[in-house]
Amino acid sequence: MKNSLEAKLAYRENAVRGATPIELVVILFDAAIEDMKQAHSAMGVGDIETRAGAVRHAILVLQQLQGTLDFEKGGQVAQQFEQFYNLVRAKLLESQLRNSPELMQQPIRFMSEVRDCWAEAEKQLKPKPVAPAIAVPARNALEDGGPTEEWSA
Repeated sequence: MKNSLEAKLAYRENAVRGATPIELVVILFDAAIEDMKQAHSAMGVGDIETRAGAVRHAILVLQQLQGTLDFEKGGQVAQQFEQFYNLVRAKLLESQLRNSPELMQQPIRFMSEVRDCWAEAEKQLKPKPVAPAIAVPARNALEDGGPTEEWSA
């Protein structure tokens, strides 16, 4: 189990190193969603310790997302994300207090929908790959008028 966890952490670390800012947001959303799903599963089997740890980590991820908001540059959009993260946190805490898997599905759904929007934005903003130039043989005439092929660069 330890090797599996170490491999997962190493994979995440490598993904973060080469990520764009939007990809980092998607990674954080994925982490929060994973935590919430883990809390949801723990509720189903009565595992209070796992549920509490997963909710605690999801809240830390939400705090990280909130901490990156730039209200000066982001204006109203940043304020809306602030409200969104507060709503998700409130729903998360309510579901934990009531030990309700049904309530836990709400923040999972909210975060999943917004995460998909971020992923789509990243896809739209990524530059399209340019096809590599392919060398095409050029036809040259020999002195006698016969064709010969040479590669042009």
